[in-house]
Amino acid sequence: MASTDAMQSHTPLQHSTKRQFTAYNVIIIVIMAFGSVEYGYNASIISTTLAQPSFISYFRLDTRKNATQLIATTNGLYQAGGFVGVWTVSYLSDRFGRRKSIAISAFVNLVAAIGLTASVNIEMFIVFRFISGWGAFMIVTAIPIWMNECSPPSCRGVLVDCHNVGFLLGYTLATVFGYCFYHLPEDNNWGWRGPMIFQALWVIILLPNLLWMPESPRWLMMNDRLEEAKRVLARIHTPEEAEVEAIQIRQSVEIDRRLVSSWWSMVAKKSYRKRTILASGMALCIHTSGILVVNNYGPTIYGSLGYDTNKQLIFQMGWCFVALSTGFLSFFLIDRFPRNKLLAFGVGGCAMCLTIVCALIGKYTSPAALENPNTSALQAVIAMIYLLNCFYQLGLDGVQFAFLGEIFPNQIRAKGMVVGVATICAINILWLQVAPTAFATIGYKFYMVFFIPGYIATAVLWFLYPNTLGMPLEEVAQLFGDQEEIYGAGVAHASDEKRGFDVKEEEDKAHIEKL
Repeated sequence: MASTDAMQSHTPLQHSTKRQFTAYNVIIIVIMAFGSVEYGYNASIISTTLAQPSFISYFRLDTRKNATQLIATTNGLYQAGGFVGVWTVSYLSDRFGRRKSIAISAFVNLVAAIGLTASVNIEMFIVFRFISGWGAFMIVTAIPIWMNECSPPSCRGVLVDCHNVGFLLGYTLATVFGYCFYHLPEDNNWGWRGPMIFQALWVIILLPNLLWMPESPRWLMMNDRLEEAKRVLARIHTPEEAEVEAIQIRQSVEIDRRLVSSWWSMVAKKSYRKRTILASGMALCIHTSGILVVNNYGPTIYGSLGYDTNKQLIFQMGWCFVALSTGFLSFFLIDRFPRNKLLAFGVGGCAMCLTIVCALIGKYTSPAALENPNTSALQAVIAMIYLLNCFYQLGLDGVQFAFLGEIFPNQIRAKGMVVGVATICAINILWLQVAPTAFATIGYKFYMVFFIPGYIATAVLWFLYPNTLGMPLEEVAQLFGDQEEIYGAGVAHASDEKRGFDVKEEEDKAHIEKL
């Protein structure tokens, strides 16, 4: 066979300079993105739910002395569930396959949706919010592992960005449904139960489709299912690219079998430790942008500007439409600019917007100022909050999952993705727990907690992080000095000329060494 001969003779391999994906590749990515929609809907529905009069009255959050703490717990335990659940993904993905781990995640989300809809007291609701977080962060972690491993190098960023656009669509649908159900009478509990049950819809669509979806070819080769992996590659990539990838993946698997892939190796081995630090550091930088607090407590923020509940929900819906439209624009950026530069651009832009928001709210939202409100200033706050969303979607939301999937080698990719998402959960638990109390006590000054570290994070991402744009997954090892893990040495790939901005591999290695 040609591939065997190439392996034995070490002939340099040439990645296709033409289109590397097939229509089938795009179709399966889009269908898998229904799981991404599930995460987005799941994560966003609480923001409109907390503003629903029927929800507030049913759980007596308008009369309880500990209402603020209960709201914080509702959000915090969701993230705590995510932190616990995400650690199961690496075992499930490596043991049973990428596809089955997604199926299990989808089932957990289905159970959570039913439990939340049927909740009869706040304690039951909080318990199922924990389970909902468990399932949501499982699925948001498992899907990009599969997407990264099923996407060719030249357009991996765009295809993996479907994950981002999927949960942006989920965010938008959650706010639209929340706003529609808001108009039911206050004593009609379907005002909050209705939007909750729609959490089940997206996984009900996904689960039967998983029966015919292909498994990751990389996982198949790792489990000695070589012929099946070749058949999958032949369907999802063009013939030329499928042959090259089959050779590289097989080479990588042969080497991976001799390498340690335990959790301990991620801190004990220098190059793996660098990857782990980069993954956790990136998650920390991105999620100190304040995006989740602004999203989850959007109606509360708009209420502090003097707007009524109807306007609050309209603004929240507008926020999500801005995110969705900007998310589509990110398709045109993610594979054109270096990963580290896009990340720095996103974090820096978010910090700038929050700086302006902080200044405007501090000056124009005091009780005295709201007696004769400066409408232009209040509208500027809304505009800056929307612009923050644009920076986040263009530079951060999709890029983070592409980068996490790219920097780790095959045998620890699932573990690496888990580390990144677990860091996201941990930092979000902190922000969501303190946010209600912080808004009530220090008000606008709370934004300083986000934008001051944001400027520091911008410099860190720009100068210390490597660029993995367009590199085949099996070749990223060279950025970390893993000579024994560079598969298909001498391979040329079409995206070399796309790396741009004079970001060379030598510079990338230097960036990592600074850590």
